[in-house]
Amino acid sequence: MDIQALLGGRSKALIGLDISSSSVKLVELAEAGANQFRLERYAIEPLPRDAVTDGNIASLEAVAESIRRAWKRLGSSTRQVALALPAAAVITKRITLPAGLRELEMEIQVESEANQYIPFAIEEVNLDYQVLGPAATDADEVEVLIAASRKEKVEDRVAAVEAAGLKAVVMDVESFASQAAFDLIKSRLPEAGKGKVVAMVDIGAQMMKVTILRDEAVLYSREQAFGGNQLTQDISRSYGMSTEEAEAAKRSSSLPENYEHDLLKPFTESVALEISRALQFFFTSTQFNQVDHIVLSGGCAVIQGIDQVVASRTQVSTEVANPFVGMSLSQKVRPKNLAAEAPALLVACGLAMRRFDA
Repeated sequence: MDIQALLGGRSKALIGLDISSSSVKLVELAEAGANQFRLERYAIEPLPRDAVTDGNIASLEAVAESIRRAWKRLGSSTRQVALALPAAAVITKRITLPAGLRELEMEIQVESEANQYIPFAIEEVNLDYQVLGPAATDADEVEVLIAASRKEKVEDRVAAVEAAGLKAVVMDVESFASQAAFDLIKSRLPEAGKGKVVAMVDIGAQMMKVTILRDEAVLYSREQAFGGNQLTQDISRSYGMSTEEAEAAKRSSSLPENYEHDLLKPFTESVALEISRALQFFFTSTQFNQVDHIVLSGGCAVIQGIDQVVASRTQVSTEVANPFVGMSLSQKVRPKNLAAEAPALLVACGLAMRRFDA
């Protein structure tokens, strides 16, 4: 395995690959001018139930097969991918080090510091760092972000990619990838979100992940076991379907007329309640007492009108994430399909942007 970094750098041709608990998503971007992107193509392929559980790959063969099918549908000649680990699988820490250290000196210092924060033997982890810039408190120091994960977490994802016939060249962290894609969204917020407290809420199949930011600094993050699988179970019980049949019916919108009133509406209200509770946790554990904007992403964010329900419950301006608004699209992309699927593509989009990192 030749991928060592968790925060790997630039690559000439790159596909963003997001492996979630319910599907794999691929996004390929191209340059379209200074700091401008064009969406070349994307693909979403469902995963078999329990192929990925709690962010861990439980069935390498099933995940590899889904990646292979998604890549074939994508229709790209690019085989290099950037992928990410769930935030829960990565230990991150910001430290300050003397400015002007040579690369080898910095690596030694980083490893020494990492030993204090990582509850595993250093040889059991993939360790990487990134210099963020001058320290705010001392001009003679720099702020450095350390990221570390158990080697098997990295190796499982790399093995699935390689089994699909692709090559992993960048390993990122899902929350960092979401923040990268959020840069494409925040320009549409009032005053481009400057100085505002923004809650990014990713609602997937199994987990709801809340990251609260202000000017790119993470103020708070929280994960809780709540997601679209709850709605799938409700469908299964109410209509006597297997879990697989319920999931397929949910995706294809082929459910009885009473579904929207009896199941979808209560589930949407539960989403809003969970988000409201997450904000209360944020308020009680920090000095902040308000959030200015909520941005929804993940598979559940595609539910029609969910932003209005969340805004009504929380009394906070809410929008559904679409990092592709204003982006030029290739002829291969169908705008109507993209509008419906964009909220689930935030992580994959952020990973695809790694191609353009300096």
